[in-house]
Amino acid sequence: MLTSQRKSLILDMLRREGQVIAKRAAEEFSLSEDTIRRDLREMAAEGLLRRVHGGAMPVAPDLPDFSARQTISSDVKRRLGAAAAKLVKPGQMIFLDGGTSTAEIARALPRDFGFTVATHSPTIAAELEHHPAAEVILIGGRLYKHSMVAVGAAAMSQISLIRPDVFFLGVTAVHPSQGLSTGDMEEAAIKRHIASRAAETFVLITEEKLDRSSPCTIMPVSELTCMIVQNGIDEDRLTSYRALGVNVVEA
Repeated sequence: MLTSQRKSLILDMLRREGQVIAKRAAEEFSLSEDTIRRDLREMAAEGLLRRVHGGAMPVAPDLPDFSARQTISSDVKRRLGAAAAKLVKPGQMIFLDGGTSTAEIARALPRDFGFTVATHSPTIAAELEHHPAAEVILIGGRLYKHSMVAVGAAAMSQISLIRPDVFFLGVTAVHPSQGLSTGDMEEAAIKRHIASRAAETFVLITEEKLDRSSPCTIMPVSELTCMIVQNGIDEDRLTSYRALGVNVVEA
């Protein structure tokens, strides 16, 4: 088997299962473990996967700071934010996570009826300063500056007192088997807690986040209500998410 063929099979396994275990891959492809491990080292050097003990995981997306993220895929995020804002209904309480994608939701929220926005992000709250109809609840706590959100026990306690109709969740990666994830354990815990309080959870996904995995798991994809993804992604990449019962909307 040619090297390119082996690597293609390894990438297929990684996408399908969310991980590659060297021993099992060697058995499935009728190759030696040494050959698989050598391929994994080369693929890691090429940026195709992330080496871990005994195998490999999907590449974790880079985590630039909040200011840098504001310039990434801005047109796509505006489209996604506008599509998400159209899902908000009169009288609802929505919870906006921190992040540049959810900031686009805040900017696009309807202005002709009333609703409540809860958020643990001061930057999201500031986006709504001049919104004529939105009541804003700002959750406090220790500020995690990378994402500009409140985390910790105080934030957890306040979130426990509300029941949002919809949580617009922000993530750094999503994978059908590895779930929704982010780069910080404490931030992941806050996101998981908000989702547990909300009736529905929606997530906005740009292409670079799809089929990826970050170090800290938030929750399984099957617990989502809806994924709003950018137009133009191959349907084959979305099939596994639809199979988990998630409504996938392209914008």
